[in-house]
This record gives sequence, structure tokens and C-alpha cells, in this order.
Amino acid sequence: MACTAYKYNVIYHLFNSCVEIIEFPVLKISAKTFESEATFHQYVQPRVNRELTSFCTKLTGIIQDMVDDQPHLEETLQKFDVWLKDQNLVNQRFCFVTYGDWDLKTMLPGQCEYFNVPLPAYFKQWMNIKLPISDLTGIWPKGMLSALDVLRLHHIGRHHSGIDDCANIAKMLKFLALKGKVFEPTVCHT
Repeated sequence: MACTAYKYNVIYHLFNSCVEIIEFPVLKISAKTFESEATFHQYVQPRVNRELTSFCTKLTGIIQDMVDDQPHLEETLQKFDVWLKDQNLVNQRFCFVTYGDWDLKTMLPGQCEYFNVPLPAYFKQWMNIKLPISDLTGIWPKGMLSALDVLRLHHIGRHHSGIDDCANIAKMLKFLALKGKVFEPTVCHT
């Protein structure tokens, strides 16, 4: 089974109901070595709230120029599907690994529904890495930095950068594998 460390950044608008994905990064992680084998990383142009807020930029490090002229969500999902096929993952058993359930349980399905974009079936199962961390340590991690701290791992890159968050998820995944954890999806929607 191949693993993909998955995380994306969103624009948070406190006074608007629409929250949009602006970064879509995925690392393909070998289930044998737990090393990164390939990367999909795409900035996504917001459609409803086209201008990034200063809060968003401070949180994620993503500036307006990084999302301007980038594909919208539906094209990003099409590019991702091609990447999955190029990586020979479509007809193999693989599982997304997330930090929490919100990304794939709420955010991506909600945005797909909002923009009337079909949600590919492979996004309907994932492993929330908080569960094996809690099983191993007896502590439910609140945030990614606390999870890394509990595992005594150093944070890589910029916190809330989607691609750096993926690298940190991959780092935790490898640590747990070396401790003997066996991974299975924690959520499956049909």
C-alpha cells in the first residue's frame, strides 16, 4: 500500500461562508521505506474571494502572485488525477494520510459541492495520523506542532505551509512505522 501525505491550505474568511482551497500538495510515500517518492504541488486560484487576506498570507506564506493565474479547483483535481495515474496509484491500494479529518471529511467535499465539481472516489478514505500517534503515546495531539513534540521530532519548514505540513506528516508516519505501527484507513465513506 502506498501512502500519500496530504494537506492543503485554504483561505479563511471570517465574514464569508465560502472557504477556498489555495494550495494542493501531496507527497507519495513508499510503504516499504517511508521515504518520499514523488510530489504533487499545485497552488489553486480562489474563485469567490480572489484576494488573499493579510491573515492568510501571514499564516501560510502564500502571497497573491502565487495563486493568480493558477488553475481553479476542478482543473487542479484533473491534474492530480493524471498525476495519480502517472504514479500507478489509481489501480493500486493506497491511502491518504492527513492530520485530522477536516480536510477530506469537510473541506474538499464541501468545496466540490459548492462549485459543482465531482469528488473522486479515492478521496473517500484516509488515515488520520492523530489516531496512531494517540495509540502509541496515550496522548491525543491538539496541533501538528504538539504531535511532533510528543514524538520528539523537529518541525520541518513553515508551519501551515501545505507542502511543509505534508513533509511533517510523512516524518511522523515514518517514525510510527519504525515503532511497529501497522497502518489502515481510519475513515472510509462509500
